[in-house]
Amino acid sequence: MVSIIEFIEKITASYNPKGEYIQLGSGILGKEVVTDAKVNLALKIMNRHGLIAGATGTGKTRTLQLIAEQLSDKGVPVFMLDVKGDLSGLAEEGKTNDALIERGQLVGIPFEPAHFPLEIFSLSGKLGAPMRITVQDFGPILLARILDLNDTQTGVLAAIFKYAEDQQWELIDLNDVKKLLTYLTDGPGAGDIKEDYGKISTATSGTILRKMVAVEQQGIAHIFGEKEFDIQDLFNRVDGRGVITLLNISDIQDQPLVFSTFLLSLLAQLFKKLPEVGDLDKPKLVFFFDEAHLLFNGASKAFLTQVEQIIRLIRSKGIGVFFCTQAATDIPPSVLGQLGNRLQHALRAFTPNDADNLRKTVKTYPYSPFYEIDKVLTSLGTGQALITVLNEKGIPTEVVATHLVPARAVMGPCQAEIYHKITTDSDFYDKYQERVERVERRSAAEIVDEKTAVFEANEEQEKAKKEAQKSMSRGSGRRSTRQTPMEAAKTQASRTLAREGAKLLGKLANGVLNALFKKK
Repeated sequence: MVSIIEFIEKITASYNPKGEYIQLGSGILGKEVVTDAKVNLALKIMNRHGLIAGATGTGKTRTLQLIAEQLSDKGVPVFMLDVKGDLSGLAEEGKTNDALIERGQLVGIPFEPAHFPLEIFSLSGKLGAPMRITVQDFGPILLARILDLNDTQTGVLAAIFKYAEDQQWELIDLNDVKKLLTYLTDGPGAGDIKEDYGKISTATSGTILRKMVAVEQQGIAHIFGEKEFDIQDLFNRVDGRGVITLLNISDIQDQPLVFSTFLLSLLAQLFKKLPEVGDLDKPKLVFFFDEAHLLFNGASKAFLTQVEQIIRLIRSKGIGVFFCTQAATDIPPSVLGQLGNRLQHALRAFTPNDADNLRKTVKTYPYSPFYEIDKVLTSLGTGQALITVLNEKGIPTEVVATHLVPARAVMGPCQAEIYHKITTDSDFYDKYQERVERVERRSAAEIVDEKTAVFEANEEQEKAKKEAQKSMSRGSGRRSTRQTPMEAAKTQASRTLAREGAKLLGKLANGVLNALFKKK
């Protein structure tokens, strides 16, 4: 049997980083919390990304909260998706109770209530400062994901974006895409795109347009446009503490495809616009991707490839990404393999699928002399997790069942007046509330309207010119009906001779007939 002293030594050796760190909790041996077996996570390795998984009700959201709180204390900004609207309590000090005091004592950190600097955004613009992105920055693959396009339709959409890029036309919102698509399918631009990118069929164009209209009818088209969210606004600090930015999507949580894809677009923007910084002593930003399974459900190969590329390369920008979902099997293997820090809450095995997921999850953990992994995963309590991370050399640490530290802010939504004050007093509320009027930056829709107007005007001019030419042609081919005096005299003489000749022939005929009858 393993002794507590040996357990403490092993855990301390694995979780005693040299630089700055956050404390996740203390190890559990058997059913006992071993306070001195501290489980720490080095800030330096948080850009190796991570996974927080577990069944419903096992405390995943509170784990997100306690990590975000400690990162804020260390001056690291945090971005979090607030699916249920219950993370705004970070702005309000928690209430002390016996359970929190006891938990603090067990992990060796006395419970001290605290609140944290918070900014709140909303995709609808109703629950915080609006967060928008231009269609151009969103990109064709992510837009195809929201529109639920097949591979052929996605290819056409990519051609539309490429055409706009080559022409240096700005795609700001869905109206730009719709007008450009019509222009290149049936309008004056059909010939241009056919020559360089291939013809767009009316059927494909019509399907894409109908799906864009459907998105607009769902009331979510407003996430596209200006003023576009500036990713630099995610890196703020107040009094040395990192600002926690929440994206509250509780009013559109029934549209998971939209908000999950939007989050990926933010990561794509971070990857695209931030400079390379390599491995820092602590991350520039930690990005928590809650309900991560929604991102991958029914995803196309092109979409998964883009996710994998972003996650693989964004760590060099100083960004750490933590996915939060119910089971590790929700994450594609190509992405899961890049998540070095793992916090697994309890799993349930009530159904055959649950049992299968449990077996698969167990296989992803290294051997532990302290635990039977399958039994531990089904017996963890709320606020406990099985943890393994990568050390500074990239080697997995000892697997340890951990009693997690308590969150210090309110574990739930803050009071309504506090929420209102946060949103309305924020500098971002005014910055992003009103859409900007474009002056120098013209959108594709405006350019298409101008080109279409010019084309139609030229068409009208050409039509009028052809009509004029046709009239002249008819006029020059018709002979005049007016006669000269000589012609008139000839015509009159001919008519007189014809008339007199007819009379003479009539008389002769009558004379002959009369003579015949008289002989009889």
